[in-house]
Amino acid sequence: MINNLQDTITLDNGVKMPGFGLGVYKVEDGNVVINSVKAAIKHGYRSIDTASFYDNEIGVGQAIRETGVPREDLFITSKVWNDDQGYERTLKAFETSLEKLNLEYLDLYLIHWPVKGLYKETWKAMEKLYEDGKVRAIGVSNFHVQHLEDLLSDCKVKPVINQVEYHPHLTQTELHEFCKKENIQLEAWSPLKKGRMFDEPAIVDIAEKYDKSPAQVILRWDLQNHVITIPKSVTEHRIIENADIFDFSLTEEEIDRISGLNKNERTGTNPDSFDA
Repeated sequence: MINNLQDTITLDNGVKMPGFGLGVYKVEDGNVVINSVKAAIKHGYRSIDTASFYDNEIGVGQAIRETGVPREDLFITSKVWNDDQGYERTLKAFETSLEKLNLEYLDLYLIHWPVKGLYKETWKAMEKLYEDGKVRAIGVSNFHVQHLEDLLSDCKVKPVINQVEYHPHLTQTELHEFCKKENIQLEAWSPLKKGRMFDEPAIVDIAEKYDKSPAQVILRWDLQNHVITIPKSVTEHRIIENADIFDFSLTEEEIDRISGLNKNERTGTNPDSFDA
């Protein structure tokens, strides 16, 4: 269990990753993303999650440089987009991301979606990047159990992360159990479901008990379920508030109550039916 923003979870390959970070999904490049990332790092965040698809890697890289925090103290994630999948295209896409971020290496590189007929070739490129020391860890995003089983059947390097939509309305229990069994760390995107659970009576009730916001309760639920979480925000006060979750603990009963809100309801596309 992590107890502060610098606490880490040890991934299956031994790399230590912060258990809490900032997601910058489609945050506008330029001053908006620069200020968001700088605010997060100023207030103790050490993990930043971007992607080529977010079109803000240049701003993320600039913010990293301007904070003055040593590169080795930060954990930077990016992802290869669907149009760039396949062996050679993935290698090229990685170099493009690295150039935009103006970094010498990435801490984590993910396959953004399991593009049918391509993700296994993409994974071979990811393995090469890992073996060449250009990235410290490799993983996937939006992979169901069947995608993971297919990948694991003949990969040389196992994915250490599966980043998926995860919140109290989408607990993905079967997938989470599979990942635990395979030592693949689950990571939550859209952990707050774009604010659509803030009026859930159970969450409001628990938030009032601890004098916390519904968002803080949900993010605490993530951590106590051993799920890495990367909430997005572009405002400094919200970035601070999201991370103010280390001074209380949910009881097992409260965790179960929140988990019981599951509806298998997504804000994003189901990986089985997305259009690559």
